[in-house]
Amino acid sequence: MAPTSQLVLSMAFLPEFMNKNIYSVGQVNTYIRQMFAEDFLLRELSVQGEVSNCKYHSSGHIYFTLKDAEGTLSAIMFKGNRIRGLHFPMKDGDQVVVTGGIAVYERGGTYQIYAREISLAGAGDLYAQYEQRKRELEEMGMFAPEYKKPIPKYAMRVGIVTAPTGAAVRDIIQISRRRNPFVELILFPAQVQGDGAVASIVSGIRALDALGLDVLIVGRGGGSIEDLWAFNEEEVARAVFACNTPVISAVGHETDTTICDYVADLRAPTPSAAAEQAVFSFADWQAALLSEQMMLQRQMQRRLEQCEQRVSGYAKQLGYLCPTNRLNEKRQYCLSMEQRMQQAMERLLERNKTQIALLAGRLDGLSPMKTLSQGYAYAVNGDGHGITSVGQVHVGEQVQLLLQDGRLTTTIAEIDEDVAWNSN
Repeated sequence: MAPTSQLVLSMAFLPEFMNKNIYSVGQVNTYIRQMFAEDFLLRELSVQGEVSNCKYHSSGHIYFTLKDAEGTLSAIMFKGNRIRGLHFPMKDGDQVVVTGGIAVYERGGTYQIYAREISLAGAGDLYAQYEQRKRELEEMGMFAPEYKKPIPKYAMRVGIVTAPTGAAVRDIIQISRRRNPFVELILFPAQVQGDGAVASIVSGIRALDALGLDVLIVGRGGGSIEDLWAFNEEEVARAVFACNTPVISAVGHETDTTICDYVADLRAPTPSAAAEQAVFSFADWQAALLSEQMMLQRQMQRRLEQCEQRVSGYAKQLGYLCPTNRLNEKRQYCLSMEQRMQQAMERLLERNKTQIALLAGRLDGLSPMKTLSQGYAYAVNGDGHGITSVGQVHVGEQVQLLLQDGRLTTTIAEIDEDVAWNSN
């Protein structure tokens, strides 16, 4: 086929009424696009050829040309189809089989194949084997997440099963040394391609697993599906599944996916990424340790301050509860009570003295001796009873008169009941 702009439209392909009209370029291109769309063969076909002018656009689309000895065909694979339909890094010179549909790009007046799937020529049978083996192992449960072992965060002994030469092992060693020079790397020089590769990889996995390492990297650099085929073999998958050491699979480039990737505990898109995932950064570890140390110091400082406050509080409470302080407090209380009692007694004595003085004054006013000292006498009969009435004595009876300075005994000579005292 040739570009649409170079086509000479045969009148046999146009309706008879078109002979009498003039059409625009866009109308012609639209008509041709409809013809392509109605052709069942062009909707789904596979074309084999050599890749040329391969360009990976920043949008994620791939533009390239298929060519052979007889002609060329423009092709495009959109980003959405790359994830499912392209499993190798396509480049100029690759012999590929492109599956998709051919359609017309109206604006450019060209037709091209819109690729939905691209595989290396001759790899179709291998890909079919790959899909079948993948289904079988998945049904066995070898891909189940519950069997995945966690990758240790701080691995110190890392095993590597890969070719002793090549970019893969150099990248792993370089990145590991940059991230943490104290991590021990143990390399098993395995054959990763060709006859004997499967047995060599299996031997490497089993040998390093027996050493009790922290983590194991199994992989190689990129290549075609044939180059990576050893990592699709069931023997390798079973060795990875049975490995007691956590396994990181790092086979090929990011777009390459092998059965080993599904069985491993973790898949790394590249060997370099595997080294990043297996070897922890010593600088980051130091920074994290310093941060934890500072946080611990702050927490300890806060705890010490809290403890000091509690001890200070306990010291105050102990001071209150100390026997000496309690005795001093009681002694002070007793002294205070003694002073209060003494003051109360003094006040009570003072009140009693005043009351006694008042009573003494009153008693002195009623004292018989004072009355006697004023010229009066106190008369008693023979029995010693006081005489207060003339009716208590009779004539001839002896009575005693008590004076201030002595006593007189006299005999009653006369009793006169009608005598009244003259106050004058």
